[in-house]
Amino acid sequence: MKRAFGFVRPLLRRVGVEVIAHEPRNFPHLRRTELLSTERIDVVLDVGASDGGWARGIRSLGFRGRIISFEPLEDPPARDRDWDWHRLALGDESRIAVFRVAANRQSSSLLPMADAHLQHAPESAEVGQIEVEVARLDELGVVPQGCRAYLKLDVQGAELAVLRGAEASLGFVRIVEVELSAVELYRGQALVEEVIAFLRSAGFDPIGIETSFRDRRSGDLLQANGFFRRRP
Repeated sequence: MKRAFGFVRPLLRRVGVEVIAHEPRNFPHLRRTELLSTERIDVVLDVGASDGGWARGIRSLGFRGRIISFEPLEDPPARDRDWDWHRLALGDESRIAVFRVAANRQSSSLLPMADAHLQHAPESAEVGQIEVEVARLDELGVVPQGCRAYLKLDVQGAELAVLRGAEASLGFVRIVEVELSAVELYRGQALVEEVIAFLRSAGFDPIGIETSFRDRRSGDLLQANGFFRRRP
């Protein structure tokens, strides 16, 4: 089988097709199941939960531990008894803030949208604003002492602010999955190098990067999902 694969692969490359084995090591998002298991994760912190789709996804992967979701916009979805939902945003200080609602919902943010975002995704234009509660994760007291947590951040430019408001909670985190922007998609946001530097200083090393948003014309990277594991 391997021999046949090695023969076919060069032929497919000639017509612009790259064949990659469908294994977790080749696709970071497929590693979630492995990481949840090998890191003995018992709590998932789902920050920027949107409609709950990501959390439902890890349930479908077999995760049966506790999920704690944070989302200022959506109404709580149908959930099981081990899935908590907090209708608020996370940041580096507790306050009431303006939350900018995008037409496509998932691009909604505490930060104003930058021109580059609108240029590459016009369907994400702002359509309204609401006031939301913002809290520091460390002040909420929802992260169980002694847990082994998986922290997922999908907060549209506010990644570094959330991390700064969760420095004590990071002591219980084994894996961080976070959006990383190569260009400014939201005005004033921290870019990829700043977020990676913070996580490294907090004891996390990058173990996977997966492109999530590209310039459709040039192919240049705009945004990626980064996976980080606590340093031994």
